[in-house]
Amino acid sequence: MTAVTDQDHTEQAGNAVPGESGDGERDGHRPVEETLPEAEAEAEVEPEGEEEHARVERVETASGPESGPARGEEGNVTEAPGRAPADVRARAGRGRRDAVSGSSEPVAAAAPADDDSADAWDDGLIARRVTAETEQAAAMEARGHNAPPAAPLTYDGPLRSRLDALRELVGLSRARLDSRTLAEAGQVLDEAAARRRLSGQHTVVAIAGATGSGKSQLFNSLAGVAISETGVRRPTTAAPIACSWSDGSASLIERLGIPPRLRRRPLQSAESEAQLRGLVLVDLPDHDSAAVQHREHVDRILALVDAVIWVVDPEKYADAILHERYLRPMAGHAEVMFVVLNQIDRLPGEAAEQVLDDLRRLLDEDGIALGEYGEPGATVLALSALTGDGVGELREALGHFVTERGAPARRIAADVDAAAWRLRPVYATGRRTGLSEAARDDFAARLADAVGATAAGEAAERAWLRNANRACGTPWLRLWRWFDDRREPSTGRLPVRAQPDEEATARQRVEQAVRTLADRASAGLPAPWAQAVREAAVRGSQGLPEALDQLTARAGLPPGRPPRPGWWPVAVLAQASMTLLQIVGGLWLVGQIVGVMAPNLGVPVLLMVAGIIGGPIVEWSCRMAARGPARRYGVEAERRLREAASGCGRARVLDPVAAELLRYREVREQYGRVVGVG
Repeated sequence: MTAVTDQDHTEQAGNAVPGESGDGERDGHRPVEETLPEAEAEAEVEPEGEEEHARVERVETASGPESGPARGEEGNVTEAPGRAPADVRARAGRGRRDAVSGSSEPVAAAAPADDDSADAWDDGLIARRVTAETEQAAAMEARGHNAPPAAPLTYDGPLRSRLDALRELVGLSRARLDSRTLAEAGQVLDEAAARRRLSGQHTVVAIAGATGSGKSQLFNSLAGVAISETGVRRPTTAAPIACSWSDGSASLIERLGIPPRLRRRPLQSAESEAQLRGLVLVDLPDHDSAAVQHREHVDRILALVDAVIWVVDPEKYADAILHERYLRPMAGHAEVMFVVLNQIDRLPGEAAEQVLDDLRRLLDEDGIALGEYGEPGATVLALSALTGDGVGELREALGHFVTERGAPARRIAADVDAAAWRLRPVYATGRRTGLSEAARDDFAARLADAVGATAAGEAAERAWLRNANRACGTPWLRLWRWFDDRREPSTGRLPVRAQPDEEATARQRVEQAVRTLADRASAGLPAPWAQAVREAAVRGSQGLPEALDQLTARAGLPPGRPPRPGWWPVAVLAQASMTLLQIVGGLWLVGQIVGVMAPNLGVPVLLMVAGIIGGPIVEWSCRMAARGPARRYGVEAERRLREAASGCGRARVLDPVAAELLRYREVREQYGRVVGVG
C-alpha cells in the first residue's frame, strides 16, 4: 500500500514512483493507500513454501509497536510507516530499496519524505535508508560484499598441531579403517579448515531451546528490537534468523545457510555495539518441533556455530530430549555453552534458586562442567526475557565471551576432543602390543621343525660318522657289514613314510606356526588393526611351504661325502698296518705248518694277535675322535637349514606383520598427539 500524489503521476506516464512516508504520516495523518501494479511487478516473488519465512521476517521497528504491519484490501501485508519498502526498484532516481528482506508481499509506495526525516529514520535492520546516489553502495554493504575483509581465524600452536596430527591420522588409517569410522574426523577437519578461512573477529552464537522456552523473546531482548516473531502459536520460529552487531560477517552467515532476507541488525546503540561488537546471534527453530525441517535446521547449525545458548524454562528444563540428544553428547563443549533458565518471573519466592540448583545438578549428571569459581565450563544464568531481569548479566557475559575471540578455537578443540574420543576404540589399547623376541624365536623354531632341521642335522652327523667308519674300520668288519646288508631281506623293516604324508605334515606345521604368530602379534590390538595383522600373516603364508622346500634343497647337506679331517690318513695307515700284521702273522704260521719255515709259534702268533687287537682299537679310537667333528658338522647343517627357514619366514610373514605393527605404532603416536598425550 502506498500514498500516491498527483505530482508523482506527472513525472512518468503510466508508472508509479515509490517513495518514503512523509511528515504528515508521522503527524498521525495516514495518506491514502492503494496498490501499485508496477510495484507488484518489480517485487521479487518468493517461491512457494517460503510464506513462513516471510512472516518471520516482518518485525516491529524501533519506533514502537504502533508501527506494525497493516493489511490492504487484497489481504497482503504492507510495510507500516517507518519501515523500508521490500525490494522495490527505484524509478526516476527517487525510489528506495530494502537490500535484505526480499519479501514477496506487494510493496506500496509512500509519499516523498523530507531530508530531515530521512536522516532520523532507522528501523534497526541491516537495510538502512539511503539517498539515491548511494543506493548501489548501500545494497552491496547490506549483503556484506563491500565490507572490508575481516582477518581470518588463526589457531594457536597446540590446536594447529592437533589438527595436523588428526589429518595425518586419517591419512594413515584410510587403508585400514572404513570410511564411516573416519567420517566424523574428516568432517571436523573440513569444518576447521572452513572456519579458519573466515573471520576471526566474529563469534557466531546460536540461541536454541524447546517450544515455549522464550528463546525468540530473549533474542529480541538482546537485539533491542523485535526481530524474531513471538507468540503462543507453536512452533513460532520456522527458520533461523541471524543478527550481526558489526559488518564483515556475511561469509559466516552464508556458511550457516541463512538467506539475506533473514539477516538483521540490532538496534543502533553505541553502548551495545561496543559491548557486543563481533557477535553474530542466530535464533534457531525449536529443537523439539513437530516439523522435521525445523529439527534439521537446529542440528545442522549447531554443528557450525562457535557457541550456543540453551534456553530452558521451569517446565521443560529436565526434558529428556534436551539432555539425552543435545546436552549429554555436547558435554565436551561446555566452555562454549550458556545455559539460561528463562521465565523466572513465573517462579515465586526462592523457587527460582531451587530450580536453578536442580538444573545445575542435571548438567553435572550430563557431564557438563560448570564455569563456577573461575573454572572453565558452561555459564549457567537465570533471567526473564519478558521483564528484562538478568538479561543485562547475560549481555555482559556475552560481551566478555565475544571480546576474548577464543570461542571458535575452543569449539574446534572440543570437536577434535569429541572425534578423538569416538575414535579411541580403534586406536587405544590398555596393554603392550607387538612381537616379542620369544615370539619371533618360537616362529623360527616352528618353521625349522616343519622343514626337519633337527633331523637333517642328526642325519649329517650320522653321515659323517659312517664316512669315518668306512675310512678307519677294519677290512673284515666292513666286508661283513657289506655282506650282511646284501643278504638281509627287505621284509620285517619298518615301512618308509610316503613323501605326500611328509609334505602334508610339513604344510600343517607351517600353517600352525603362522596362526600362532598372528595370534600373538594381534593380541591386545584394536579390532581393525588386529584384523590387518592377521590378514598380513595369511597373505605371507601363501606359498611358504613350497618356498621352504626349495630352500631346504639348496641349504641341506652338500653333495658327495662329508669332509675329512687331517688325521684321517694316519688312521688309515695305522689300520692298514694292523691288517698287514695279521696277514704276515698268518702267512708265517701257514709256512711253519707246511714246513717251509722253521717252527716258531711265538712271533707269528704275536703278530696276528697284535693285528687282530690293534685293528678294532684303531677303529674305536677313530670313532671317538670323529664324534666332535661329526657333531659340529651336524650342528652346522642344522644351523644353515634353520637360518634358511627363518629367513624365508621373516621375508614372507614376519616383515609384513612387523610393517602392520609399525603402522599401528605410528597411528597410535598420532592419536596421542590428537588427544594431547605424549
